[in-house]
Amino acid sequence: MTSKRHLTLVAAAATLLAAAPISMIFDSLNWLFQAIITIALISGAAWGARSLRGRLWTQVLAMVGGLLVAVTMFFSQGTGILGLIPTPSTFSHFRELFLKSGEDVRTAYVPAPDIDSLLFITILGIGLVAILVDVFAVGVRRPALAGLPMLAIYSVPVAVYAESVSPIPFVIGAIGFLWLLVTDNVDKVRRFGRRFTGEGRGVDLWEPSPLAAAGRRLAAFGVVVAVLLPIVIPGMTEGFFSRFGATGSGGPGNGQGPGSGSVNLFAHLYGELNQTQIRELVKVTTNDPSPFYMRFGTADDIQLDGFRNRAPSGKPVGADLPRPIGLQGPGITGQRYNAKVEVSKNFDMPMVPVYASPISTKGLDASWNYDVDQQIFYSVRSRSAGKKFEFDFIHAEYSPDALRTARPLPLSNQIQRNMTRVPVELEEIQELVNGLIDGKPTVYDQVRALYDYFSQKNGFAYDLTVPEGTNGQKILNFLDVKRGFCQQYAAALAWMLRVAKIPSRVAFGFTKGSNYTGGNYVLTNRNLHAWTEVYFEGFGWVPFDATPSASIAGAVNSSWAPNVDAPPENPSTGAPATANPGSTTEPGDDKFLPGNDDCPECGTDGSSSQTPTPPWVWWSLGGAGLLLILLIMPAIRRQSLRRRRTQLATATAVAAVAGGPENTMAIVDTENSDAARSQAHAAWDELIDTMVDYRLIIDAAETPRTTAERLVREQGLDTATAGVTRQLGHAEERARYSQHPIAATGLMGAVADVRKALAAQAGRWVRLVAVLLPPSVVYRWRSRATSLGLKLSRRTSDASLAMRRVVRPILPRRRLSARG
Repeated sequence: MTSKRHLTLVAAAATLLAAAPISMIFDSLNWLFQAIITIALISGAAWGARSLRGRLWTQVLAMVGGLLVAVTMFFSQGTGILGLIPTPSTFSHFRELFLKSGEDVRTAYVPAPDIDSLLFITILGIGLVAILVDVFAVGVRRPALAGLPMLAIYSVPVAVYAESVSPIPFVIGAIGFLWLLVTDNVDKVRRFGRRFTGEGRGVDLWEPSPLAAAGRRLAAFGVVVAVLLPIVIPGMTEGFFSRFGATGSGGPGNGQGPGSGSVNLFAHLYGELNQTQIRELVKVTTNDPSPFYMRFGTADDIQLDGFRNRAPSGKPVGADLPRPIGLQGPGITGQRYNAKVEVSKNFDMPMVPVYASPISTKGLDASWNYDVDQQIFYSVRSRSAGKKFEFDFIHAEYSPDALRTARPLPLSNQIQRNMTRVPVELEEIQELVNGLIDGKPTVYDQVRALYDYFSQKNGFAYDLTVPEGTNGQKILNFLDVKRGFCQQYAAALAWMLRVAKIPSRVAFGFTKGSNYTGGNYVLTNRNLHAWTEVYFEGFGWVPFDATPSASIAGAVNSSWAPNVDAPPENPSTGAPATANPGSTTEPGDDKFLPGNDDCPECGTDGSSSQTPTPPWVWWSLGGAGLLLILLIMPAIRRQSLRRRRTQLATATAVAAVAGGPENTMAIVDTENSDAARSQAHAAWDELIDTMVDYRLIIDAAETPRTTAERLVREQGLDTATAGVTRQLGHAEERARYSQHPIAATGLMGAVADVRKALAAQAGRWVRLVAVLLPPSVVYRWRSRATSLGLKLSRRTSDASLAMRRVVRPILPRRRLSARG
């Protein structure tokens, strides 16, 4: 029965480890506390039933009773007796939670908050898995079958995160499963009998078997292969490396996920624009008389293969959204409008299109999130096809004079660091950019110089047959041939802006659309478009569309980014342009703009405050500093020991009976013998540690003089170093065995000479390790850690034995036996 108790505890621990994937579902760890209590109650009930020698069906009933007590304790809402025993009202409440969980599963977002219905089905499921694992592993002694219910827990995050499940929870659960198998195997061997070696020597019960050790290594290797093989082989896990680091590359994919690693927006744009059939994608109804482009994604991460759409990160959508920045100030106008969107089934994406600067939304459930940095709506569980929703937004207009007031961002700004990086420095592009922005005093003038370069007078033309691609070589080819479509224009302008150290990114969406009727727009695949967005301090992301307007259906030009191919109406530069009709701010609309208490992320003047350093930077620096301290601790300890020994060897002057020159030896009197011995021991200990640091053999059976002679002979020390080495050995030998030790001056200096000689003969790696990770310190620490572990294990074993002696007499089985 003792073995079954042990297996019961291991089965409970294995179930708890198998529940690790649930941490990916909930936002907090309250579920873990409830799971621990539930598994403990189930295991305790099983233990008690087996102590009373109950049959398997009684054990199952006891475990089901423990599960009922657990769920009643956590979810009865006061309907249970003493909060532990369920009543009919309790079961009615459980039924309501179970039915409500179906709706919450469909509407809740991940990671989910602590919703009672979701916690109820989670704890209920973990409890049922705990019962099955206990029955398979302990009841019927088939622990391999316990892997099936344990694997069922891992299937939950797999169903929720279709393409982004971390392998770490699987590894944790696999460790628990292997622990269960090993424990069952050890128990079977113990019940079979004792083991003996080939020579007939008895083997201790807990001594590891070579066969079992080989099995554990093979099992661990199998788990590693099972986790890594699907990652490495192409096709088995689509897009893993594209998601690693949130780069978001990869092909079009199946579209499940947040639209970053699963959808390549450049490839999607190229494929849709080259369709021969015109397909309706989105219908928009807005009261904005002259709307700008609708957007649904951005590409702000650039790697060797070009621009990529970074994985979004945001919070669930609500009635109100974070207020945009840069919509208040001289030369800036912003008007609030409303838009109603109906997405066709042809636009099946994990994101929905919206106008820039949305401030509220209605019609999107909690499965949709909003990324305030990219200003996009995305979902990891829902799709855009068939969605109907509406939102309010601010249509902003900027005058060129207002944008000229924007100053360059400081180098410490996160946007400046991340959005001005290019993977390769291309000399041709650098020279072109330098020539265009030379003499331009402001950031806006530099942006306009690069923007105006993409004009027909410079030879640029629209060509949809150019192959897609945004890497450095493709950008260079485009600037050479000057033929491409919106993808090349947007990516080339963004690349050149980053070379000029101006933050930029590529935006994806729809043009205004050409099919317009009374505020209703029909957007097709021919209206899909890409343009460039530039970040101005105090204004946020401002759009610039460098693609020739005449070639784009529904193209919109602005006062700050006019059509470069149109003849100028006013030759004077710097004149403020008029805003679009209907863009004046009406009284009462200032409550929707920044610069008030409702916009904590905006300054009082409408400008954005300096971007704070993200917490992960400080955590990384702290971790790196802690790691550096841990790495140099052995070196610090070695220097401390050397300094202490040097002070000991020189602290007390030993009065010799007969004086002499330095590095001479003399017999000391009895009064100074203790000091002489301490000096000799300190110098000898330093010599031994030096030999250990430089990988020299130490023979504990040798006398100090023999060790010194061997060191001189094997290392081929010169005459002077050999003399001081023999002096160290002679001084240590007299200090150990003679009543009258020898006082020798300059013992630590002699050790320093020996150390220099050994370092000169050792290899570079040996010298480096001797300084940074001295083996003499590392071996000593390892020995102490091992000794401490043995002491702790011995004390734990003694405490367990004492507890067993106390508990054994009061166990029900023994009391029943005594009564019988």
